[in-house]
Amino acid sequence: MKKIVLVAAGLMCGSAAFCQQTVSGKIKGGNGKTIYLYNDKSNTPEDSVALKADESFSMPVKGKEKAIYALILQDNDQPMLFTSGKENVVVNAEAATFPVAQSFKGDEDAKAMQAYQQAFQPLIGQAQQLNVEARGIRGDDEAAKEAFRKKAEAFGAEVTKTGVAFVEKHPHNLASVWLMLNELRNRVDPQQMEQLFTSLDKPVQQSQYGEAIGKYLHAARLSGIGVEADDFTQNDVNGKPVSLKSFRGKYVLVDFWASWCGPCRAENPNVVAAYNKYKDKNFTILGVSLDKDKNPWTHAIEKDGLAWTQVSDLKGWENSVAVQYGIQSIPANMLVGPDGKIVARNLRGDALEAKLEELLNK
Repeated sequence: MKKIVLVAAGLMCGSAAFCQQTVSGKIKGGNGKTIYLYNDKSNTPEDSVALKADESFSMPVKGKEKAIYALILQDNDQPMLFTSGKENVVVNAEAATFPVAQSFKGDEDAKAMQAYQQAFQPLIGQAQQLNVEARGIRGDDEAAKEAFRKKAEAFGAEVTKTGVAFVEKHPHNLASVWLMLNELRNRVDPQQMEQLFTSLDKPVQQSQYGEAIGKYLHAARLSGIGVEADDFTQNDVNGKPVSLKSFRGKYVLVDFWASWCGPCRAENPNVVAAYNKYKDKNFTILGVSLDKDKNPWTHAIEKDGLAWTQVSDLKGWENSVAVQYGIQSIPANMLVGPDGKIVARNLRGDALEAKLEELLNK
């Protein structure tokens, strides 16, 4: 009778969406540190546990649908990502090289997520180095700014190349849609994004992350080249409401940036140069800041010499205009024509200068 009950329980577990899943393993060199478990919908840990004397840990994963989870080791801000599912996840890693695992067991989605991290780990190191370099560039060092801009462009191209290759190789896995949301959404044009998305398996497209990409692509179709830009209104630095439509009749570059964004600050000299060259030729700029605090925002405006209108709702990444236009990384921009239609997107450096020269020096 007990065997029959156990078999029945096994069948029920196999037919349900998920059984009780655990994530466990060992972190060599962890020295009793705490390891935290996060889900993708919260900034607070779902669970945490101190590493045992043998450097092992185990925690339940409580999600009821396929989702992305992260393990974060104390004093290390890089997450080890995995997906919830029917199979338990077992990781063995070293604290010095966390979040890349030396061995990793789980279902195919969880393994693909680890493969994604391994592919991007060198790029994460490069990004950290670039952010440090950007903070060290003096405001009057034009040669250093130009050199950094070229490095940043090369880095962005490498991120795109690595990400696209991964998605093409993993059309069956959630890791691909997660990568598209977090790495590629603001780096490839909507047409390429749509091509990548349609190449994914239907279950991946229909996942919660696939639905998010679907919404982004819908918004992109509404704000694509040649489409009239959706209007918005936000307050300027003096609390006065400013709308996009108030610039109708001019070319206006809607520039998404923030005081804390190193690449944005490094790009600002190019934007200032474009503004100074074309401001008397029916061109202006409307800055949209993703800052949360007013003082750093206004200080950066003054320090970088941004003489054009600036607006923000001081909600960071939740800035209503950024959400409206699906902005996931900055710097980002769109050039809107006198008729209110979008002419171009994400113009930087020489590309911005070339486009303005084409339009305004006819």
